[in-house]
Amino acid sequence: MPSLFTHQSPKLTKHVSVLSSSIKSSRTGGVKDSWKIDYEATKNSLVAGKNFGASHFVLLSAICVQKPLLEFQRAKLKFEAELMKEAEGDDGFTYSIVRPTAFFKSLGGQVDLVKDGKLYVMFGDGKLCACKPISEQDLASFIADCVLKEDKINQILPIGGPGKAWTPLEQGEMLFKLVGKEPKFLKVPIGIMDFAIGILDFLVKIFPSMEDAAEFGKIGRYYAAESMLILDPETGEYSAEKTPSYGTDTLEEFFARVLREGMAGQELGEQSIF
Repeated sequence: MPSLFTHQSPKLTKHVSVLSSSIKSSRTGGVKDSWKIDYEATKNSLVAGKNFGASHFVLLSAICVQKPLLEFQRAKLKFEAELMKEAEGDDGFTYSIVRPTAFFKSLGGQVDLVKDGKLYVMFGDGKLCACKPISEQDLASFIADCVLKEDKINQILPIGGPGKAWTPLEQGEMLFKLVGKEPKFLKVPIGIMDFAIGILDFLVKIFPSMEDAAEFGKIGRYYAAESMLILDPETGEYSAEKTPSYGTDTLEEFFARVLREGMAGQELGEQSIF
């Protein structure tokens, strides 16, 4: 939820109110849900914040909006554009748009499966995509920096965690190493998802109420094949090297903790795939 707090900053004025919008993305990614949450609710928080005197808005967005193929990404981009326009027309108002890569918890859905000796599921050869995941604690620290540091003002800020980018194959290998078991993988052809999406898109033309089901399929396909890294505009390729790193928490430490303690407080709920 949005939160209001104050901070002294010479550039933002002597004493200001800062609005940090950490409204979650739509719970399911459904078409209407995306626009209600990722656009309307976030815009409402901006309006309310400005009414209370907020002059700096920290928006938690997502790195995947670089390649907007999904409804929630288009909703996020629409608000980002309006936020920047708001700042352009008001000298007393500024913003920081934070675009994190994957969260640790979004990669933890198969930890229990591996722990129980089951197969680790991936699409294609497990190398279709990669990410530099970041912990919630490190992300919170980065968001605080957006209030405290002048170089974060009026900027779009992609951010990942420390270390290298991890493919699904490497994530699975790490998990099996942590549990001391021989790696066992189930590699699902990405074409299966394309076939299913094609059928759903056809059915939506007959049964419009199925639009969310079709969108869910596209979301799964997107995350199975698209990297959560900087998309280099010159090459059209994702770049781990150009994706900024921040923080100290590592994915391996997170997996080890989940193996010991479970996902307590990190459950994905309706957003879980596995």
